[in-house]
Amino acid sequence: MTQIDNPGKKLLILPIRHRQTLLDHCRRKLSGRLFLADEEQNCKAYGLLAGESEDELITVKACLPLLKNARSIEPHRSFMDEMMRKHAIKSETPLDKRGWVADPTELAKAVAEFKSQGLSIIGSYHMHRVAWQHDHTRDTPTTLDTVLGLDSRLIMVIVSMVDPEQPTIRAFYEGREDREIPISVVDY
Repeated sequence: MTQIDNPGKKLLILPIRHRQTLLDHCRRKLSGRLFLADEEQNCKAYGLLAGESEDELITVKACLPLLKNARSIEPHRSFMDEMMRKHAIKSETPLDKRGWVADPTELAKAVAEFKSQGLSIIGSYHMHRVAWQHDHTRDTPTTLDTVLGLDSRLIMVIVSMVDPEQPTIRAFYEGREDREIPISVVDY
């Protein structure tokens, strides 16, 4: 994995095609009916970002939507249940149905594919879709996001689909709201 050093002086370069992959994934999952083979049939969108970090730029070179959630498989279930009890804010989705754990086999294949392309994982993305009374846009990390991102040295991209017609994409180092990384969408 590429470790992001000094994120306060970085800019995330997001090619428009990868931005579109993020948005298409979120819109498809949000629709609740356009699932791929072997994909979890729920309204959650999560994925990996691979690329390079050099000087002031972090460049996304690949965007891979994840299909399988190991959240309900031990030991992941117990870990996530505990994290939810300690750090999650109540929402319309029950706590035992929230959270995503990348399937180890799917993750290993993704890492191998990225490595074959000379890339490293630079972060992950996930969708927030439900507005909260105290957070109408849901475009920032939750306390749970920050706890899960702690010491990862990776970028957490939040895709707010509270308003699917006007989605918001923001990036945060280790899921920390005080370590936001500006995004520049480029056409290449």
